[in-house]
Formats: sequence, C-alpha cells, structure tokens
Amino acid sequence: MDLSKIKMVVTDMDGTLLNSRHEVSPLFFELYGELRKREILFVAASGRQYNSIADKLSPIENEIIIIAENGGLAIQNDQELISTPLDSISKNTILSILEKIEGAHPVLCGKHNAYILGESPRFINTLKEYYTKYSIIEDLQKFENEVMKIAVYHYEGSEKHIYPSVKHLEGKFKIKVSGENWVDLSHINAHKGFALQKIQEKYSIGPEETLVFGDYNNDLEMLALAKYSFAMANAHPNVLRSANYTTLSNDNFGVEHILKKLIKDKN
Repeated sequence: MDLSKIKMVVTDMDGTLLNSRHEVSPLFFELYGELRKREILFVAASGRQYNSIADKLSPIENEIIIIAENGGLAIQNDQELISTPLDSISKNTILSILEKIEGAHPVLCGKHNAYILGESPRFINTLKEYYTKYSIIEDLQKFENEVMKIAVYHYEGSEKHIYPSVKHLEGKFKIKVSGENWVDLSHINAHKGFALQKIQEKYSIGPEETLVFGDYNNDLEMLALAKYSFAMANAHPNVLRSANYTTLSNDNFGVEHILKKLIKDKN
C-alpha cells in the first residue's frame, strides 16, 4: 500500500477520530501539522452539528473543511460550500411517524442550532455531547426555520427501535443508522458521499488521491469514493465489508496509525 499520491484525508468523528470518551488525541493534532506541511487537505465528516465538530477540532477549525449533519452542510473557513436542507412538508411527514415510536427523541438540526422538546432531562444531558448549541421549543411541527436533517435517538438502540419504522421512506429521503443509538433522516442528497464528491470536484482530487476513515453506515457513501478506504476495527459489519482496508480501533489510534504511514510515504 503506497499512500504517496494522497492529496486529501477525510475522517468521520464518533467511533473513528474520537475515542470512546469523545476525545481527539494530542497525537492527531501533531500529525495534522505534518499533513498541512505536505499540503494535504483535511476534511472532518460527521453526523454531528457543525459547532460540535468545530469545538472538537478548535485548534484547526479555520484550516479544514467540515462536513456536518451527515453531509447536509459543508463549511470551509466560514464559507458555506454545500447546503441541502429538508423542506417543511417533508419535515412534518417524518415527525408524524417519529411521534408514534415509543422512546424516540427527535432533534431538528439547523445549520448552527438544534431544536428539541423539553420532555426528557435525561435526553437533554445526552444531547449536550453531540450538540453544543440547542434550544427547547414547544412544537417541532410548527418550527418554520431551515432544517438540515432530523436526528432521532433511542436509548435501547436505533437499528432495532427506530429504523424499522422509517425504512419505508428510503428512496424518498436519505435514511441512515448513524450510530448505535442514532438514526438520521434527511434530503435524498444530504449524505457524506454527496458532499465529499462535490469537494473532490472542487479541488480536482480523484479517488486514488483520497484517503477516508469510517465506522458506521452513514460513512458508506464516502468510503466508496476513495481507493484508500479504511474501516476502523470497531466498525459496523457493513463498513468492514465495504472498505478496502482496515485499521486499529478508535481507542487504539487507528486513524493516527495510518496517518503516520501516509506522512512516511510522502517524505
């Protein structure tokens, strides 16, 4: 495996770059400095809110591209590159289904703020890890501002307790089991692959020049756009089957392990 032609590195956040405590390692920031010296573009791609990703990567947030909300929004140095919101009719169609799922906690995701009902103090506390900015409102259906996606959380598991109820919407919307407890519902073109492809086109970077890391189903489309696609050792079985390579787990510095090789190959 020769990584000497790589011009862009793309990584998911939770379960990939972040460890199980949702932390970015100091080693990553050191290695990022070496990537920058070699003029390698870095992209953070996550289902998280833009502000949450920027906070996690605050030392470098103005130097990188951030793909947020599972590809619904992409920003580089305060410049909006991609925006693919849901329309209000679609939003309410989805909410009507989610309201019938016991134990589901929907989140309306705006560009820079999230909106939830205030019915569960436990969920509000959980939300704070993923959304640094949020507001409590009385009625999600009556919310009229722009919505990038609807994220839904279930404490007992998203794949079993949420996905079966929304699976029939696939084809009309993009439905992604994006984590053990999360399902994301968005515009059909709001996914990480769509956003990454636009960035590849913007910078004239091909799949053979792209290195991607991921761990969950919402990473599948962007992994398909890279010759050097890496599944984390802790990845979902679908990702392990789809990626061309594997690396160590997120708690064993799997991203950093491959970045060291990239830097060595670039010397």
